[in-house]
Amino acid sequence: MPNEDIWGYRADSGYETGTALIGFKVEATDGSIGKVDEHTDEAGAGYLVVDTGVWIFGKHVLLPASTIQRIDRDNETVYVNRTKDQIKHAPEFERERQPRDPTYLEQYGKYYGTPHM
Repeated sequence: MPNEDIWGYRADSGYETGTALIGFKVEATDGSIGKVDEHTDEAGAGYLVVDTGVWIFGKHVLLPASTIQRIDRDNETVYVNRTKDQIKHAPEFERERQPRDPTYLEQYGKYYGTPHM
């Protein structure tokens, strides 16, 4: 799968295998985008699904694990290194297609590209 490194959690993010992130608030570089609805730390396929609530009319978005800049466990907040606009224009999340469909994840890899440091 191209851009496989985009699906890995950054070593400096504070993420530890097995950490439960469901319900954590998610903050883009320019404000809140919602709460973690699901996440996985599967090797080579780590991601978050964020329920955006009313921000984009109840849409769910998928964020590759590498977009996580840091995790604040005390305040139950995940900080991602993308803007609200970048996240809003990501490919449509389709729960029934992921993660079993590699071409589905490829479109996210192409959209998000190489991890931002």
